[in-house]
Amino acid sequence: MAATATDAGDRARPSGRPGHSLSTLDSGVRVVTERVPGVRSVALGFLVDTGSVVEQPEQAGISHLLEHMLFRGTERYASEEIDQLFDEMGAEINAGTDKESTTLYTRVLDGHLERAFDVMADMIWRPRFGELEAEREVVLEEIAMYEDDPQDRVFDLEGRAIFGAHPLGRPVIGTAAAVAAVDRERLAAYHSARYRPGSIVIAAAGSVEHEALVELVRRAEERGVTGAAPRTELAAPVFAPRVEFLEKETEQYHVCLGGSGLARDDERRFALRVLEGILGGTSSSRLFQEVRERRGLAYSVFCWSNLYAATGEVGVYVGTRPDNLGAALEVLARELRRCVEDPASEEELVRSRENLKGRMVLALESTSARMGRLGGAVLTDMPVLSTDEVIARIDAVRIEDLRELAGELFAPERMSIAGVGADAAVFERATSVLRAAA
Repeated sequence: MAATATDAGDRARPSGRPGHSLSTLDSGVRVVTERVPGVRSVALGFLVDTGSVVEQPEQAGISHLLEHMLFRGTERYASEEIDQLFDEMGAEINAGTDKESTTLYTRVLDGHLERAFDVMADMIWRPRFGELEAEREVVLEEIAMYEDDPQDRVFDLEGRAIFGAHPLGRPVIGTAAAVAAVDRERLAAYHSARYRPGSIVIAAAGSVEHEALVELVRRAEERGVTGAAPRTELAAPVFAPRVEFLEKETEQYHVCLGGSGLARDDERRFALRVLEGILGGTSSSRLFQEVRERRGLAYSVFCWSNLYAATGEVGVYVGTRPDNLGAALEVLARELRRCVEDPASEEELVRSRENLKGRMVLALESTSARMGRLGGAVLTDMPVLSTDEVIARIDAVRIEDLRELAGELFAPERMSIAGVGADAAVFERATSVLRAAA
């Protein structure tokens, strides 16, 4: 099989330029690597272009269940044997599913790379879907555990409040009813349709030779299977202020305010990260200082964002006791309004930019972070920017950029509200105060 390579890892490059190599095999599988000098480990990941957004409502959770079933044995490795092999290598193997992708990943000593790859490739391409009933019970327990956690639940409610009936508004974990209805035939059909070679990226960072990994992929991939799963064309979400509340016996009220955000390829994403640092992403941020440090109204308060293929979401979260709920939400509304009208001083701008650059560079000292960055960029057809290129984009953010974004994304009167707490009436009174303050 022919493979094309770009940005070869041994080629000289300017300082800060990512030393990644990218090959696309005839089947469509993409292999991307970055050699990191001075380390003995390799972070290895299989990234698949499938997640909860491609599911039909009656399939809710099948991507997550399939991720679990990858560990339940393959044509050549039993479930317990997979655990034993990675324990023997002194490594952990894990996986995760989100709205738009599924990832199987590990980090091993370089001498164990071939062995780890062999097992993981079999898990991805040749799962036998054994022990389904046992793993289904594990997933149902995970759903039950998740539903018991009010902080987890409020983010799912907020997703539904922001996106309405759109697939992005559904929880990744799925529903107990849908998971209970999945049988082996449906799992196998979903795997065959979605785990196509052109929908898979294999990424590695650390003590790795690119061509050696490409050769491993050539030998392991399924013969005669080519092409990618069809890209799901989703209708645009209808954004409108909505309110969602779940009445549940809790000590605190957990509240999110959120709305539409940016798509992952929006160049303003760098300005958004800077704005988040000022509003609620750091211990010196406005929300943390006003809500927690000065008034003691909450232990946890922060802002967040998610960027998807064609849209995104932003929001703020606070968890607080009933007596503090109204005051906390009033401060949130006031700080959101302040963010729109006065998004940053020059001092705040500089501090947030430097914080963002520092966290990015420190994260890249991890081979796992480098692998995830490479694989995620290739899977989503995004450019792999060098450290210097990212720093330049962060340094280019100006206060006017933040003012434009804040007005578009953080105007409190346009934001949806979700809450979990013991009394709907208490929540209603507090959110009416918030609306008035907004």
